[in-house]
Amino acid sequence: MPLTTTGDLVTRAAAAGSAVASFNVITLEHVEAVVAGAESAGAPVVLQVSENAVKFRAGQLLPLARAAAAVAERSAVPVALHLDHVQSDALLRQAADAGFSSVMYDAARLPYAENLTATRAAVDWAHARGLWIEAELGQIGGKNGRPPLDAHAPGARTDPDEARAFVADSGVDALAVAIGSSHAMTTRTAALDHALLKRLSAALDVPLVLHGSSGVPDDELRAAVAGGIAKVNIGTALNIALTGAVRDFLTEHPEAVDPRSYLTLAREAMTRTVARTLQTLGSASA
Repeated sequence: MPLTTTGDLVTRAAAAGSAVASFNVITLEHVEAVVAGAESAGAPVVLQVSENAVKFRAGQLLPLARAAAAVAERSAVPVALHLDHVQSDALLRQAADAGFSSVMYDAARLPYAENLTATRAAVDWAHARGLWIEAELGQIGGKNGRPPLDAHAPGARTDPDEARAFVADSGVDALAVAIGSSHAMTTRTAALDHALLKRLSAALDVPLVLHGSSGVPDDELRAAVAGGIAKVNIGTALNIALTGAVRDFLTEHPEAVDPRSYLTLAREAMTRTVARTLQTLGSASA
């Protein structure tokens, strides 16, 4: 079916008290696995390409973007394309022409005033081109000369009052909040601050996003969705599945040289991870 938009999927999920899963993809096998897992579960899904993934592909956005769009357009479930953790304005300006309906613009590393100025400019540019835009707010620095605390640093938490002001002044369509998860976790041991999530949900009138969800246990994820999270980002869980399948195969078959033999297993492992995640989130059809 034709590509849908991230904004539509997230808005619908937020209105229904559910969440849409957004998976970071690096290779064509990632893309195929995410769509196959979503079809298996009968759930919509978002394909995310991060700035780091673009750097891995020699700075070229279009090859992976075009491949993702081609797979998505043949999907039996709604699929959207999202450009994730963009810090480069040059990359931001490629989003619309590359088929993305949304961008996560990441200026959270900057002092608050600079973060707001940069994000506001990104929002104005994106909205003029019909793009939905997400931002992230960790813990604002400035006290005693301290810099901002990255949203995924240990102990980082998003303050509801600061978040309310940031959303109002920046005009973003969604906000990723720091409530205890962290990027690149390989163990599912994160404990979320659900009391803070409740305060953030009450304070903000835009959908809330949870980054670093690979490290969050199932019961914590379900509670986060019940508490107001409408978009759940997953990346490392796919890489764990891919790498584990490849490692196991090559350990058993050290003579193997044809990558199709182990990439097939890797794609199947990622597909299962996607389907399980959608079941956990309640995104899958009954």
